[in-house]
Amino acid sequence: MPIDLPRVRADTPGVEHVAHLNNAGASLPPRVVTETVVEHLHRESSIGGYEAAAEAAERTEAVYASIARLLGASVHEIAVVDNATRAWDMVVYGFPFQPGDRVLTARAEYASNAIALLQLARRHEIEIVLIDDDEHGQIDLDHLEAELERGAALVSLTHVPTNGGLVNPAAEVGARCRAHGAFFMLDACQAAGQLPLDVAELGCDALSATGRKYLRGPRGTGLLYVRDAWIGRIEPPMLDLHSAEWTGPDTYEVRGDARRFETWECSHAARLGLGAAVDHALEVGVADGWARLRDLGEELRRRLGALDRVTVHDKGLVRGGIVTFTVDGVPAADVGAALSRAGVNTSTTTPSHSRQDGRDLPATVRASVHYYNVEDDLDRLLDVVAAL
Repeated sequence: MPIDLPRVRADTPGVEHVAHLNNAGASLPPRVVTETVVEHLHRESSIGGYEAAAEAAERTEAVYASIARLLGASVHEIAVVDNATRAWDMVVYGFPFQPGDRVLTARAEYASNAIALLQLARRHEIEIVLIDDDEHGQIDLDHLEAELERGAALVSLTHVPTNGGLVNPAAEVGARCRAHGAFFMLDACQAAGQLPLDVAELGCDALSATGRKYLRGPRGTGLLYVRDAWIGRIEPPMLDLHSAEWTGPDTYEVRGDARRFETWECSHAARLGLGAAVDHALEVGVADGWARLRDLGEELRRRLGALDRVTVHDKGLVRGGIVTFTVDGVPAADVGAALSRAGVNTSTTTPSHSRQDGRDLPATVRASVHYYNVEDDLDRLLDVVAAL
C-alpha cells in the first residue's frame, strides 16, 4: 500500500530546509532516530557512559532482533559495527583463503572493496577474476556461471552500485554460488532500506550494510549478517575481549555467534539510533518505500533525459533511486555547486570510484531520491539544471 507521505515528511524535519537528493550519501533521519541518539547522549552526561549503557542494555539487545527481522535472519547471525566497510572487511579479510584461490567480482564493485581485494591478492596469492556486464549493464550471469564452473572460493558482488541506478540480480547470483559451493559476499550498502532484503532468498553467505544511507540511521553505524554455517569458519582479522575470551595464559576462544566480528567499544547512542532507524523502516514498510522511490527515480531520469545537453548514465534492467547524469560543457562539480546554492543536495562520483565500470565515464552528478522526496524536490533540481 502507498506510504503515508504527510506523516513521513512530518517526521523528517530536514525536508523543511532542503531538497535532499543525496540519500545515497546520507539520508535525512526521521525524528525518532535523532531523539534516540540525543536522549542517550544526555543520559551518558547525567549518569555516566557505562551506567547509561547498562541501563539501556535491553534496548541495545533489541537492535539485533530488529536487524534480523529486516534481513530475514536469526539474531545470532547479526553483528553491529561502525560502518559498512568494516563489516565487509571483517568477513573478507577473515576468509580462509588458500594460495591459488579464485575470487570473482563484477564491474560494479565498490572502490573500497576492489582496493581490499587487490591487497588480499598480494597477501594470499589469490586470483581476482572480473565478471563482465551483460547487454543491460548488470552482472553477466552466463559469464559468472562459466567462471564458477572453473572454480571459485568467493564471489563478491555490490548489489546497488554507488554510481547509478542499477540493481544487480543478487538472488540469481546467490543461487549459482550455492550450486557451485562458492562463498557469496553481498555488499548491500546502498540496498539496505532502499529495497526489501531477505538473506534466504538472496542466497548470500554474508551481507554488509551501513546505517546512514537508505536506512536513515546515524553515521558511524553498520551491520553485518553471516550465515550460521559460516560463522565458525571465519576467524576475524582482529580480536578483543568482546569477540573472544581469554581462557588461559596462552589460549583464547572466539565467540560462536556473529558478534565475533564486533569489538567491545562502540557508540551506544549511535547503535540505539540504528535500531530506531531499522524499526522506522519496518513500520513504514520497505517494500512500500521501494515502490515509491523507484517511481521517483524513473521520473527523474525521464525528465532529465528530456533536457538539452543532459545525459543520464544509469543502466540495468531493474533500477532504483540513484540517478547519475552529466551536463555538456559543465563539470559535475560546478553542477553540484549550482544545485547546492539553490538548496538542492546532491553529490558527485568520480572515475576513481568505478575504474572497472568499462564505460570511461567522466565525473557525474548523483541525485538519489528517497520515499520522503516529493515532486517539488525534482522540480527544483530540474530548474537549476535547465538554466545552466
